[in-house]
This record gives sequence, C-alpha cells and structure tokens, in this order.
Amino acid sequence: MKVRELIGVLDDITGGRVITDLDDVSTGKNPFVVIKSSNIPGKAVMETPGLVYGNPDAEIKKVAVAMTLTEGGIELAGATGVNVIIAHHPIADAANSGGVTLKSYLDLYNISVFELHEAFHGLHPGISYIHGHKPFHSDIRYGGIPGNIMYVGKTLDEVKTLGDILDRLNKMMDMDKENQVMGSERIHFNCADMKDSATSVLGEILLGTKDSPVNTVLHIFPHTGFTAEHLEKAKSEYPEIDTVLATISRVKTDSALVAKAKELGLNFICGNSHALEIFENGLPLAYALRHYLPEDIEIVIFRERICSTPLKDFGSQTIKDYAKFITENYLIHDKK
Repeated sequence: MKVRELIGVLDDITGGRVITDLDDVSTGKNPFVVIKSSNIPGKAVMETPGLVYGNPDAEIKKVAVAMTLTEGGIELAGATGVNVIIAHHPIADAANSGGVTLKSYLDLYNISVFELHEAFHGLHPGISYIHGHKPFHSDIRYGGIPGNIMYVGKTLDEVKTLGDILDRLNKMMDMDKENQVMGSERIHFNCADMKDSATSVLGEILLGTKDSPVNTVLHIFPHTGFTAEHLEKAKSEYPEIDTVLATISRVKTDSALVAKAKELGLNFICGNSHALEIFENGLPLAYALRHYLPEDIEIVIFRERICSTPLKDFGSQTIKDYAKFITENYLIHDKK
C-alpha cells in the first residue's frame, strides 16, 4: 500500500474532509483548512488535513497514530520502523520537528506525516460517551469560532449523579493502573514529588457534590474560546441544561465560566484533560485504520506522558555534575 492511498482512506474515514488536491488549500474549498492565530507575529499555523509531507509513492510499512508530532516521536518512529505518522494536531515547520525543517528531519528517516484535527472533530460522540452522555445537539463552530466545540446531551441511564461521571472516567481510563505506574516511578527514582500528566489532572467537581443529580449536560472545551457569554446563550437555547462539563482543558474555581454557571444554578464538573485525548480520538482512529489497511501493516499508538521532577532530584549524579559544570563555566555571567 502506498502513502497516496492512505489519503483516500483518511478521506473515507472523515467523510470527505481531507485535502486530496493542493488546489483546495489555495481556493478555500475545504472548510477544514483553517488558520489558527493568537496574532503573535509569525506564529500562525494553517491546518491542512491530509498528507503534510512525505513521498506519496512510498510503500507504507508501519503506521503510528499520535496526538502531537514531536522530535521525540520522530526519533521513536525512526528507531522502530515507523514510516508514517498520523498526528491529530496541526503540524508546523520546526515547531513540530525539533527546531529544524520538517523536510530535513523526516527525509532522514523516510517518514511521511499526516494531520487531521478539525477534520476529525465531530465525527463521533466518543468524548461524550466516555463522560456518560449522549448528545442531541452538537456544534463545532459555536459562536462562529472554528473549533469552538459544544455538545448538549442527555446522560446515559447508568449516570445519574456527578459522582457517577467521575467513577465512569476512573474506570474508562484505568486510573488505578496509572496511579500504580506513577507510584512505581516515585519509588524507583526515590522521589515522592514526581508527577505526571495522566494522574495530576483528574476529574473534579467545581460546583455541586458527588450526589448532585445530572440529566442534561452542556459539554464544553474552554481552550477553544468558549466564554461565559456563550454559556449564557447556550442555557437560553437549551433551558433544560443542569450541568456544565469541561473537558480536554479545564478552568479554575475563579473562572468567569464557573461564576456564570453558579449564577445560572448549574453544576460544574471538569473531566478528562488533553493529556488523555489519545484514548478518545487516537484509539478509534487507529481501529478505523486497522479496518482499512492490509493486515501486514502494523499500527502503533504514540502516547505522550509528561513527567515533572524537582530539579534537585532530576538525573544521575554524573549528569547533575555535568549540568552544574556547564552552567558555572558557560551560562552564568554575573558582573564581578
């Protein structure tokens, strides 16, 4: 199977959202080709769902599904025989390839890379199901903002309280095992203060209690631009909403969103963080690929798990001595 054939596979999976002709980028034919910008000079990126870089005629040998392309992912691919990486998030030159050009790095290991992001959003109700509700309304551009996803859903029969949502998440994400892994690392490295991205951002109730009943959920993603004004508008459109569920990103207790929810008499609960999106979007995509791709093409998941370690506990004594030597001799320029 050739790389160019994978373009068609992803187009089928996304229902025709992938770029199959470069003309779609320049003419605005594809609504999923969007520019993301915070108006920081030179830092905007255009999402181009489909093949970002690679040889269309290359034979596919091994495919990795990832959330975000990184230099670590490129190195892991090169070391393990992966020659195609499908990343969920948009890919930008240098930013996703260790500060060097994609061409220079990917050509070194003969890797082709794809991205999907907005073209994959809204294809399935997975994030809702994981959190225990079934959407009856969805919008992936709420308020006219691309990527500002919002669902309104009814809870599943087995989910009756905020506590049921938390219990469901812990079981779905196998948090007992995640905590065991983190505990083992703390023991192995003799560092009780180690933390990781999987276990540090757990589900949390900001308004209400574990026994608070839940029936109709407004499911939002704060990092996409969902505001307190959007919340008030959504509540007016769907008065039956009793709970705000924030996932992928979350808010603090002093957030304007929490204040507005309290004003409107709503529960507020935070669910899974972005650190666990590989389970929500990456795993279904990988299984879909398994359906389409020949059995002899292996599919693997690249999972990101970030660990935090206090400076004093990081690394062996030898590498600490190295770092201190470099710092003292090359990086400190105190005026005498």
